[in-house]
Amino acid sequence: MAALSAMMLALVSSLSNFIRGENTSSCLPTSLPLSLSNYSSTSPKIHGVGRSRSRQILCDLGMENKITKDLSEDELIQLRDEVSKYMIEGDLKRFNRPAIERLKEIRCYRGITHQMGLPCRGQRTKNNCRTLKGKKVAVTGKKKTK
Repeated sequence: MAALSAMMLALVSSLSNFIRGENTSSCLPTSLPLSLSNYSSTSPKIHGVGRSRSRQILCDLGMENKITKDLSEDELIQLRDEVSKYMIEGDLKRFNRPAIERLKEIRCYRGITHQMGLPCRGQRTKNNCRTLKGKKVAVTGKKKTK
């Protein structure tokens, strides 16, 4: 029960924090708060539920954007039922893992970049991508002789 309530807290946090000023959805009311103070980058996340999916879930339920503690039990049950229709967390990871393994096995470019731990969606790697490459390693250059 505690794990389920923690998951619902993470879901509602990601659902209630999806707006950062780009309210383009016609399903949601226009009176939603658009300030950045509502968005917390440290709030718990659910793998597979991002901004577009959370916007779609709220649109399907006809629910307005609320803070987690303001939700009633009925609204939590509705959210839980709606989210259970989507592939999230472990199921999504189990679904994606064989696809990445297949790319590695056939030795295509995307598979090789996955193996090397580099970004595989076309980003440049000369200066950035420190999260994937790791910390900088200083390499000593040749000393110039006079």
